[in-house]
Amino acid sequence: MDLKRVRELIKKAVNFVLGMFSNDMGIDLGTASTLVFLNNRGIVLCEPSVVAIQTGTSKVLAVGEEAKRMLGRTPGSITAIRPMRNGVIADFEITEAMLRYFIKKVHNSRRLVRPRMVIAIPSGITEVEKRAVKDSALQAGAREVFMIEEPIAAAIGVGLPIQEPHGNMVIDIGGGTTEMAVVSLAGVVFSKSIRTAGDEMDESIINYLKKTYNLMVGERTAEEIKIKIGSAYPLEQETTMEVKGRDLVSGLPKMITISSEEVRESMAEPIAQIVETVRLTLERTPPELSADLIERGLVLAGGGSLLRGLDKLISEETGLPVHVAEDPLTAVALGTGKVLSEIKYLKRLLVKPRIER
Repeated sequence: MDLKRVRELIKKAVNFVLGMFSNDMGIDLGTASTLVFLNNRGIVLCEPSVVAIQTGTSKVLAVGEEAKRMLGRTPGSITAIRPMRNGVIADFEITEAMLRYFIKKVHNSRRLVRPRMVIAIPSGITEVEKRAVKDSALQAGAREVFMIEEPIAAAIGVGLPIQEPHGNMVIDIGGGTTEMAVVSLAGVVFSKSIRTAGDEMDESIINYLKKTYNLMVGERTAEEIKIKIGSAYPLEQETTMEVKGRDLVSGLPKMITISSEEVRESMAEPIAQIVETVRLTLERTPPELSADLIERGLVLAGGGSLLRGLDKLISEETGLPVHVAEDPLTAVALGTGKVLSEIKYLKRLLVKPRIER
């Protein structure tokens, strides 16, 4: 027996032993939040994709919810950052640290942990960005890495019959990207990914307050405004909210009252981009599948789909029925979990062959 064959057998044996200590994981590695699905246990973690580090170093001080509470509130010695931007890795080292933290947390800090991972990725990312995701997962401790496109994972997660010869369309609106795909016979007929999503809406609110009221607010405040009174379609009963921030003229703390109409107006541009991309996707859909969509409609998933009235607006603009997933926040993570449990049968859905460490 040659040396190469011996090394392969040893590697398989080691992976088998390590696998006994590990639960395979499905991960929705999002710009805003990271969700983890554990085999036989379901979704066990949902935390913000935020890491707090010691300024000038790569020393991690906090991850997830604890780190998010530090955004905009840290002293000079601490920096709270989002290692994911627009659905892709902006900081490789910090993403690796974040993944390692989540792996240990869901495995109760056990040391001999080398799980298989299925990671959902945006459909529009480059080969370099895909490689960064794979490498960060491997460096964080994965023994095998599979990747699946987010709209496919979302379609599986919401229970669409993607293996049937019928058209299904899913729109996944996350923090950094909006993914949409028309799926039939377990394959993507047409997909489109744009880097306009929840974060862009938050940024629009920040800019509106700056221009209209000379008021500076942070990301967390803008997100809170969007969740509490934001909408994409006129509400039956419009409402208002008090917003606190810093006056750009005097530099002093200031409080204003903003209406839901103003928030809707401030987010009009990113919402219009999403609706236009939906129309473009429908225009590129083959006629037979378009006929299916008249009956089946479109399905919204992702945190962005929780914006009030977004389903009504898209339905009005396209003339098609639009349904919001039962639990849009977990759709992608549930999809990775289902793929994980049927990995042998669903490998054709995965992006590129697996990478083994």
